[in-house]
Amino acid sequence: MAKLDQTLVEAAIELLESRFPKSEGIAAAVRTDDGRILTSVVFDPEWGGGGLCAETGAILEAHKLGKRVVAVACVSRLSGKAPIVILTPCGICQERLFHWGGSVEVAIPDPDDPTKWVSKTLAEVQPYYWVNVYKQERNPFNR
Repeated sequence: MAKLDQTLVEAAIELLESRFPKSEGIAAAVRTDDGRILTSVVFDPEWGGGGLCAETGAILEAHKLGKRVVAVACVSRLSGKAPIVILTPCGICQERLFHWGGSVEVAIPDPDDPTKWVSKTLAEVQPYYWVNVYKQERNPFNR
């Protein structure tokens, strides 16, 4: 079974379309090492700065279940009629995902068409990750 595949991306799209049918929104799907797909949406409170990225809920669910995250896809649109695009995990989510190492696969937008995805590992997306300067046994790229 592929870690990052169209099924994972479709799970994020289905959640986006059901949770935000006529508006802007962001949704994510993660695949765990046992093949489970977990989904979540952005939390953007009306007041204050306590928002959370769309991946956060699914990341925390995987952690709660004691599962390793192996792949992530995040999708967004700016309105109910706008095209759905692929979002690379932000820096904070990349930091969270590095908990499971540099081999976690993430969907990034195709440079020629952001509605399509390309699979990259975190190590490819973030080649200068700060932990690299520390001891090899603690280096997340070794996981």
